[in-house]
Amino acid sequence: MEDNLKKMDGLKCIYLILRIGIAMCFIGHGAFGIITKPIWCNYFGVFGIGHNLAYELMPLVGSIDIALGVTMLIYPVRAIAAWLVLWGIVTASLRPLSGEPFAEFIERAGNFGAPLMLLWWVGFDWTNVKSWLTRISPKVDVEQKKIEQLSLGLRMVVFLLLVGHGWLNLIHKQGIIDQLIGLHFENATFIASCIGWFEVSAAFLILIKPIRPFILTLFIWKMASELFYPHYELFEWIERGGSYTSLLALWVMADKVQSLRFHRIRLAPPQTQAGKTFTRFLPSFRSDFRGSH
Repeated sequence: MEDNLKKMDGLKCIYLILRIGIAMCFIGHGAFGIITKPIWCNYFGVFGIGHNLAYELMPLVGSIDIALGVTMLIYPVRAIAAWLVLWGIVTASLRPLSGEPFAEFIERAGNFGAPLMLLWWVGFDWTNVKSWLTRISPKVDVEQKKIEQLSLGLRMVVFLLLVGHGWLNLIHKQGIIDQLIGLHFENATFIASCIGWFEVSAAFLILIKPIRPFILTLFIWKMASELFYPHYELFEWIERGGSYTSLLALWVMADKVQSLRFHRIRLAPPQTQAGKTFTRFLPSFRSDFRGSH
């Protein structure tokens, strides 16, 4: 009973963590539209939209982002989560489409990965229109297979965002170099390379074997390292909420997966005749042992 309660609390926690991450991502992204971030003109340019019209559209796009992000905190529905998956992929794709490195796309895996994992977790039915507009709630009575699938999905999201950011360090993205110079590092390019190799290596380790203390370390690292942008520090940090919360959700989920595996091992039927014989006499052995003490 106690194990079931812990499992339910953990799954509800993951549900809340992902919702907060989604809200942070799109509220932060929307804020850049409100303040008319100049680089957005490049992304509007992909659709043939000029600078003047782009500056007029930015506050509108930003306001919609913020409204949807807040809605996912107050009244989350599948339709908005699905839209944010699509919108997150589109906005991330605009970066390489406008001439930036492809790493910019995969580094933003948290933007579309967090709502995708939430949508996968609560489930959906394409044919049930009403369910897409009904408030979603955390699922706590789920199969072990579903839990392991969500864990794998979160590992993929974390893998992509770490590889993407590590890649940007390895190619010495100017924004990252400026960030390191601002922190008074003398050899900024060398430091960027070291960080890049660390993050790429960490990504593969997470994908192969997610170790909880290491996941927590990366969560702290990611939250701290995103604080030092030369411009728009607060908004840049908030916008990457999907990255932090994907790591945090994976940290919580890793505990659930380990518990499930231990539970399966503990309850697994013995495969050998000796094991079956031992299991048959185990209850009487326990009672005799307790009686002698």
